Amino acid sequence: MGVSDADDAAWMRHALRLAERAEALGEVPVGAVVVKNDRCIAEGWNSPIVAHDPTAHAEIVALREAGRAVGNYRLVDTTLYVTLEPCVMCMGAISHARIKRLVFGAFDPKRGAVCHALSLSDASFLNHRVEWQGGVLEAECSELLKSFFKARR
Repeated sequence: MGVSDADDAAWMRHALRLAERAEALGEVPVGAVVVKNDRCIAEGWNSPIVAHDPTAHAEIVALREAGRAVGNYRLVDTTLYVTLEPCVMCMGAISHARIKRLVFGAFDPKRGAVCHALSLSDASFLNHRVEWQGGVLEAECSELLKSFFKARR
């Protein structure tokens, strides 16, 4: 059974709510959800400032929680939803985790490592290819980030 656009939008709304948690903590508002068998198995939101951890991006936090939930670092047959195109660190972790499908909201032309600054989704040196789709609820995801940075200028 395939995933519908409505399912993708619903999970991205969940990720957006998590991004708002990050924003409330003064973090860049990015949220992530790991889904397996139509069920959320893990969540994460940006927390590098609060956690004093440069690797505490929303995706990494969610991947760590998902690994604990399934008892394995390989997260086969899962989908990761994240509000912003992942960076190079996160794309490396997504590949190593064997995430089947990646769905993100806002594109990141300057630092995105899926299809912009780097195209790691197609990198020949990675031994796992991640199916991906960008632009799901793109306007909402982009607006959250834009308003966050505008408020700080």
